[in-house]
Amino acid sequence: MSLQLWTHCKLATMQPDAALPYGLIEDGALVVEGAVLHWVGPRRELPPQLVQRCGQQHDAGGALITPGLIDCHTHLVYAGDRSDEFELRLNGASYEAIARQGGGIASTVQASRSASPEDLKRQSRVRLQQLLAEGVTTLEIKSGYGLALAHERKCLQVARDLGRENALAIRSTFLGAHALPSEFAGRPDDYIDEVLRMMVLLHAEGLVDAVDAFCERIAFSPAQTARVFETARQLGLPVKLHAEQLSDSGGAQLAASFGALSCDHLEWLSQEGAQAMAAAGSVAVLLPGAFYFLRETRLPPVDLLRRQRVPIAISTDCNPGSSPCSSLLLMLNMACTLFRLTPHEALAGVTRHAAQALGLRDRGVLAAGMRADFVLWDVQRPAQLSYALGAKPCIQTIFNGEPR
Repeated sequence: MSLQLWTHCKLATMQPDAALPYGLIEDGALVVEGAVLHWVGPRRELPPQLVQRCGQQHDAGGALITPGLIDCHTHLVYAGDRSDEFELRLNGASYEAIARQGGGIASTVQASRSASPEDLKRQSRVRLQQLLAEGVTTLEIKSGYGLALAHERKCLQVARDLGRENALAIRSTFLGAHALPSEFAGRPDDYIDEVLRMMVLLHAEGLVDAVDAFCERIAFSPAQTARVFETARQLGLPVKLHAEQLSDSGGAQLAASFGALSCDHLEWLSQEGAQAMAAAGSVAVLLPGAFYFLRETRLPPVDLLRRQRVPIAISTDCNPGSSPCSSLLLMLNMACTLFRLTPHEALAGVTRHAAQALGLRDRGVLAAGMRADFVLWDVQRPAQLSYALGAKPCIQTIFNGEPR
């Protein structure tokens, strides 16, 4: 197999044990074999015999190269929008009040159920293309806007189709326990029974990579969430959790007890929750877009996460109600400005730690043996990716070793 050589570049390898921030190599080289990185390092150390085997040689023009970006928490597949609720909130209504009056998730469920698969894919593809333009190569997409078997299946199938039809990797997460559908009003335990049934069937159809739930006072209790996670464990599916967004429900401790890949939002995370996550190896996924859009005032406890050595990932939370955002680069800036992450922490949050939040060990850093997913940027320093609002610095994205 012919090898590809990339030179005249700076490499932000994002290796965790690197001597320099970002694992930066000022004059680096990459050798790609098929869909895998064969060699990564300083150009001066590149073995001459390896260069001779490279059938293709690329001059990166001095670009910065990073791993492909990973958006590890999205609800990208949905129909319609909720700009009317945005206006209501600006006139004083709370997110919870809107949800309790039949808006919120329920309104998106109605729109998504009504949409045909083709229309749902068309609307979702617009958001996807915006993420692709910013160097995203791996994307998690949750269901949760169907809340009935046929409609959850439709959303998950659309997610799978988007991955097949575009040059990126899709991880689909079953979020049946997202909200209580109207047909189960007043019967949340009966609906959880239905969630378990749906999970078994959809997993058997090959549509589910992981399982999530919304554990909150406007959604499902810890006991109900535990039932969902127990069934996921029986099926061999990893779990994630929307935890401690609006209150401290102990969701992080519950998720950690099931070895959760991640706990997400976490504005109300307690020390006990952070300690449980650290012990379980769970990633903290912070969602600055939702914090900003809902005008929240309670910051996630970043210093606590640092002290407990909990890995921090960053994501768009792309959804119609609380984070209608399809710019992962904007989330880097918000993570720094709102949550006081460093640019290094923010970039790790959409590469190495985002991969960990999805249970993926073959991407997120530039190293031999990893997937050949990487991005060329028209910047001189990695911090510039977190710095400029609205910038479009992506020059080229390589996915599975091929230009996208």
